[in-house]
Amino acid sequence: MRREIVSKKGIMVCGHGSRDKDAEREFGLVAAGLKKRFPDIPVEYGFLEFSAPNIHMGLNSLLEQGVEQVYAIPGMLFAATHAKNDIPSVLTTFEENNSQVEMHYGSELGLHPAMIEAFQARIYESMGLDPENPPENLYDTLLVVVGRGTSDTGANAEAAKLTRIVNENMGFGWADTVYSGVTYPSVGVGMEKLLKLGYKRVVVAPYFLFTGRLIKRIYGYVDQVAEQNPGVEFIKTPYLNDHEKVIDAFEIRVREILDGAQDLSNESLMESFRRRLAAGEVDVHHHHAEFNPNADEHGHDHGHSHDHGHSHDHGHSHDHGHSHDHGHSHDHGHSHDHGHGHSHDHDHGHSHGIYKHIAHPLGPRTMIGEGVCCCFMSQFPQEVLDEEQDRIGLVKAEETFAHKK
Repeated sequence: MRREIVSKKGIMVCGHGSRDKDAEREFGLVAAGLKKRFPDIPVEYGFLEFSAPNIHMGLNSLLEQGVEQVYAIPGMLFAATHAKNDIPSVLTTFEENNSQVEMHYGSELGLHPAMIEAFQARIYESMGLDPENPPENLYDTLLVVVGRGTSDTGANAEAAKLTRIVNENMGFGWADTVYSGVTYPSVGVGMEKLLKLGYKRVVVAPYFLFTGRLIKRIYGYVDQVAEQNPGVEFIKTPYLNDHEKVIDAFEIRVREILDGAQDLSNESLMESFRRRLAAGEVDVHHHHAEFNPNADEHGHDHGHSHDHGHSHDHGHSHDHGHSHDHGHSHDHGHSHDHGHGHSHDHDHGHSHGIYKHIAHPLGPRTMIGEGVCCCFMSQFPQEVLDEEQDRIGLVKAEETFAHKK
């Protein structure tokens, strides 16, 4: 009787990465939790930027363990640029250069019921309530959900949808969404406007997986607004972290691709990427950049080839032949440092989509001087920078919320 040869499977969890070492550690905890759910399958993880191991390192580790079928999932809440373009680009490149490997790519965590349950549990816990025995309603309380905020309209809409679901499930008096990233309203001005509704108890709940600069900035804004409104009780909800329901959602996303049970009625993230890549709609030059742990502060690799022994260029050099902080003006016609006291270097090797409402009066311009991503700083028209010059000049890097511990 002929015995069927079964390819060895491996799981790859692909994260964004953070300059905050606590965020790296927390992502590792999620991966460890996932390993417990799949004790017989190798599980590795890696990051796109800022952090090691990068995704290629994790994939190489699976390769060394004899894995031939890689089941990769984006460790991200919503499908914005990183999940749609950057991660599929890295996975596709690896597959092209390692013919013995077949790549499968799953869905983002999104608004899976397990994620919503985890978020609601964090909110109840921050209020000193039992998630298993919640009150009938919270009509006397205002809920402010903080989304990441991206140039992807769909991802921003998912955060707003989450707010509506949680509001109806938990019965808050009012709920709204603010954003810590590129869209509007930003956390500070959004909260200021919502306080005019008159609620004396406000829950601020960031829908984030892990800690990092943005979480610290969000909590910094809350502290500032609380000081200005002593008659209001402000409750800061912890981010999701490795809540058991979050691990459940990760497991479900992995099993969907392991079992071939993804939603076939919608185009998958990988199918969408490959279609757009074939149509020339994806800028692979940027999307193949990963964090290089052997690079110096200028982005030069002094350790080893960044492609881990295989071609990684899709027709172009991956190291770009120059420092990855670009070493040149990135200002689209205006000075990029604006005297705001800290460097907006491009050492992280990623790019964001152009956001058409970059100059919105309640949007990213309200965070100029607070460490808003340099990729978005380069999008501000000169007139916005001129109008915000006083704030830019007054705020020093070490005084911004993003730098506070």
